[in-house]
Amino acid sequence: MSAEPARTAEVVTPEATMPIVIAPMRRRHLRGVVAIEQVTNHRPWSLGLFMGELRMPTSRAYHVALDRHLVVGFSGLMVTGDEGHVTNVAVHPDLRRAGIATRLMAITMHEAIDRGVQGVTLEVRASNAPAQELYRRFGFAPGGIRRNYYSDLGEDALIMWAHDVDGEAYRERLERIEHDLAERAGRSGIAR
Repeated sequence: MSAEPARTAEVVTPEATMPIVIAPMRRRHLRGVVAIEQVTNHRPWSLGLFMGELRMPTSRAYHVALDRHLVVGFSGLMVTGDEGHVTNVAVHPDLRRAGIATRLMAITMHEAIDRGVQGVTLEVRASNAPAQELYRRFGFAPGGIRRNYYSDLGEDALIMWAHDVDGEAYRERLERIEHDLAERAGRSGIAR
């Protein structure tokens, strides 16, 4: 397996400017991933589940956001045929609204395109307006409701879809998002 280059750019965090590197998730990152999962997910995935996902590189793509060696966020994609499913997007609560989730989604969507995906779906809590806003920015639109999907919370899931992600219009959307991130960080571009 060839090593994938890390994708880097600086983002402005609430406390200071620090370089956040987006890199493929590896086993060595899982302790940090699980720690974030514990504080961001009401029904967190286990270490074993993440390990199982990493053992399926032909149909899964996971990335981490790193502050030096500290995991501060992660995302996941499952690919089946020409469809993708965003399995996770999580950022440590202390670093939200700093552009990290946007960068993780950009990498995830590039990964979907690189793998020949035409449409991508995800589920999000019906009450999670900030996440829905992020997904809409990436072209996701409501496609249905999964009633009581989050049964332990008594909450529905909104199913969202982004169609035609393999087209030129979607590539232009990603370029605009990345340009906006670069401007926010005070840079002229973001390495993919």
